[in-house]
Amino acid sequence: MTARVDLKWCSLIHMAIFAWYIFTLKSNCSLEISARHPGARQYGGRWKYLTFINLVMQTVFFGFCFLTEAMYLLLSSKVPTLMLKIRDAVFTTLVFPVGTFVAMSFWSIYAYDRELVYPKFLDEIIPNWLNHALHTVILPLLLVQHYLQHHQYPSRARGILVLALFASLYLSWVLWVHYASGIWVYPIMAKLSPVGLMLFFAASALAMAPLYLLGEKLSHACWGTPGSEKKKK
Repeated sequence: MTARVDLKWCSLIHMAIFAWYIFTLKSNCSLEISARHPGARQYGGRWKYLTFINLVMQTVFFGFCFLTEAMYLLLSSKVPTLMLKIRDAVFTTLVFPVGTFVAMSFWSIYAYDRELVYPKFLDEIIPNWLNHALHTVILPLLLVQHYLQHHQYPSRARGILVLALFASLYLSWVLWVHYASGIWVYPIMAKLSPVGLMLFFAASALAMAPLYLLGEKLSHACWGTPGSEKKKK
């Protein structure tokens, strides 16, 4: 495992991040749902929100990182190559680009008009620290992970294809939620015309690719090696 710090320190950092996400996930799931914002009580529950899906993804990923290092330290044996490949594949194609998208898209729309993504009455339901835990802290933690360990990137074609598949599945899920229940996951969607909605979905999906490339560039900047040993397509 290629890491910038001693493996013991690396495992402690991952354990701390994993504990933070477990605490954040528990706090999010423990929120009292008011009549004005039923949230989890509506069709699809919390799983219709990309923020929640990302929270679960980040929690599982950092837990997996801690597990791989704990196995190495406790068993004094080499970590299975398959585990390292899974760690790298999940981080490069999903964890970094999706987490970065959640942070950037949320605060971009929030700065334009918060009512389109996070109505003011939510301040009375969701504590300010939890809002930042869900939409802000994820970004610096992803940068820490980039600095901490080197991740082998797949070919660009394969990496972007996996990310595009994830985006397509989520957008299909959003459309199904609307079809089955008549509700839109985010307020901004209810204010758009059919054409505007298609453009919004397309822009959101296309925004994922540059974030994948950003992760690749950060890997190169941190480690001085190409993001992939394979020929980029």
